[in-house]
Amino acid sequence: MPTRTLQRVIAAIPTSDGAGVKLQRSLGQSNWARLDPFLMLDHFSTDNPDDYIAGFPAHPHRGFETVTYMLDGHMRHQDHLGNTGDLKAGGVQWMSAGRGIIHSEMPQQEAGRMRGFQLWINLPAKEKMKAAAYRDIQATEIPVVELAGGGRVKVIAGTLDSDGKRTPGPIHGLTTDPLYFDVELPAGVTFRHALPAGYHAFVYPFEGSVAVGAGGAQKILATHHAGILSDGDEVEFSGGPDGGRVILLAGRPLLEPIVQYGPFVMNTREEIEQTVRDYQSGTLTTTETAGA
Repeated sequence: MPTRTLQRVIAAIPTSDGAGVKLQRSLGQSNWARLDPFLMLDHFSTDNPDDYIAGFPAHPHRGFETVTYMLDGHMRHQDHLGNTGDLKAGGVQWMSAGRGIIHSEMPQQEAGRMRGFQLWINLPAKEKMKAAAYRDIQATEIPVVELAGGGRVKVIAGTLDSDGKRTPGPIHGLTTDPLYFDVELPAGVTFRHALPAGYHAFVYPFEGSVAVGAGGAQKILATHHAGILSDGDEVEFSGGPDGGRVILLAGRPLLEPIVQYGPFVMNTREEIEQTVRDYQSGTLTTTETAGA
């Protein structure tokens, strides 16, 4: 199959979430702006504490996974399971809400830069009611690979194949088989990587820009724009005039119906209605199954 090309572009829009945290949302700004199995990508980046200080007080989730990647700053996670985790620069929090979790993410700083991402990944129907799980991944656990032609890749999920070496990230074995790379490239330097045909993939530049595709099919993707890629068995992009730093995400699509109501993502409206009842009755996080 051919090298993937830039098929569709979703410009991030300013919005807020939690108790008023300002951010840029690309995937997830509407039902149209999704890419199975990815539901949402939020990018927060500010030096103004008024934009983040109120944080994300306790709130529920069911039916999907959240991945928070911190570039700068310090936030603390707490949940009903008793987990507490400090998310600092370079670290990742990978949480599976499963049948239900109630958690908070609160800034542990009163000034300075807060920058990072939160990604939502859907769970298949058979896993939506599994037990909730949480994992802190420290920056030291995430491999950083220097590229021979210049640039570097942080391997958060999946495996990087570069110069004949395979470098696995800390996350493996999920149904959606996600690949999550943070790729930094100097101007004109090209990154190529194999991707399974049929997997959905997109690129999100958060510093500079990249030229996506090979040869005459290259198209420029600017900062704060999610670039949805066509199908193919390889991805290729090059650093723009001032270089580029991007999030590359790919995963196995679930091809299942999605019904979302705020922090709940299920397969049918009836399941969403049951989820709301569970939350209102205080059974969202119990071992009881919906409808019991």
